[in-house]
Amino acid sequence: MIDVTLANFETEVIAASMQTPVLVDFWAPWCGPCKVIGPVLEKLEAEYGGRFKLVKVDSDQEQQLASAFGIRSIPTCILVMNGQPVDGFTGAQTEGKVREFLDKHVPEGDGMDFVPDEAEEAQALLESGDTDAALAKLQEALAVNPANDDARFDYVKLLIASGYLEEAGPALQPALVQIPVQIRFDALAQWLDALHFVAHDPRREWEVAQFDAKIAENKRDFETRFAKSRVLMSRGEWTDAMDELLEIVMRDRKWEDEAPRKAVVAILELLTPPKPKVAADATGKTAGGIEISGPSAAALDPQAELVSKYRRRLSMMLN
Repeated sequence: MIDVTLANFETEVIAASMQTPVLVDFWAPWCGPCKVIGPVLEKLEAEYGGRFKLVKVDSDQEQQLASAFGIRSIPTCILVMNGQPVDGFTGAQTEGKVREFLDKHVPEGDGMDFVPDEAEEAQALLESGDTDAALAKLQEALAVNPANDDARFDYVKLLIASGYLEEAGPALQPALVQIPVQIRFDALAQWLDALHFVAHDPRREWEVAQFDAKIAENKRDFETRFAKSRVLMSRGEWTDAMDELLEIVMRDRKWEDEAPRKAVVAILELLTPPKPKVAADATGKTAGGIEISGPSAAALDPQAELVSKYRRRLSMMLN
C-alpha cells in the first residue's frame, strides 16, 4: 500500500497501471467506514500476490485529485488500468464484494493485455479508410463482451465522428450509468450533446463574425458564447471552442453549474493522444508519454503539447 499525492500520482498510478491494475482508495482520517475497508483492501492486496496494486489518497489533503475523479463520498475506490479509470465502488464493502469486484478485472496471471484484438483490428481498418468495417468490428467486440469499455469508447467515438448520432446515444448509455462515470465517456456525452444542440439550433449556420458581433454588445452574454463554442465543436474547431469557453470561465466560473469548465475538460479528454500499448521505457516516461523525469514528453508531440497548454490555462483560471 502506497500513499499517493499529486506529486507522485503520475508515477504510482498512471505509469504503474500500464503494467498492473491500480486500485485507488480515496479516504480521510475522520472517516469511520474508511477504517473498516482499509484493512480489507490491504489483506486482499497481499493475498492477490501482485496482481493489483493498492494506493491510498487522503481526499482532504489531495482535493485536486479527488475532484479530478469526481469523488462525492468516501470511501470510494477506483480501479485504473492502462492509465484510465475503468470501474469503481463506494462505501465499506464486504471482503466478498471487493473480491468479486477485483476478480471481474484483475488478470489471473502475470502481465496484462487490456486492449482486445478486436479493437486493434478496428484501428487498422480505420487507418485503411474502411470506417464501416471498423464500426462492425467494434460492434462485434461489444456483442461478445458488453463490459469491454475500451471497445465501447472507440465504437461510440467513431459513431459520433462519422455522424451516426442516433446510434451513438444508445451505445454510450451503458457507460453513463457506471459509478463513477469515466471521464472519457463523459467527454463523449458532452460532444454528443453539443452536436444535438447544433442540429436543432438556428445559429448553426451563423458565421463566427455574427456571434462576435452579438457578444460585443454584451461581454457577459454567456448563452451566446456557449452556443458559439458548441457550433465550433461541431465543426471540429476545438481550440477556438476552448478559447470561448475559457472566456466564460474567466468571467463566471460557476455559470450554468460550471458547464463551460466541464466542456473544456471534455474537449481536452477528446484531444488527448491515445496511450501506446507499451511499457514505460528507460527515458523516464510512461507508456502514455507522461513525464516522470527528464525533458518534457509533451514537447515531442504537438497534440500533447496543445492539451498541456490548455490544461494549464484552465488550471490558472480556477486557482
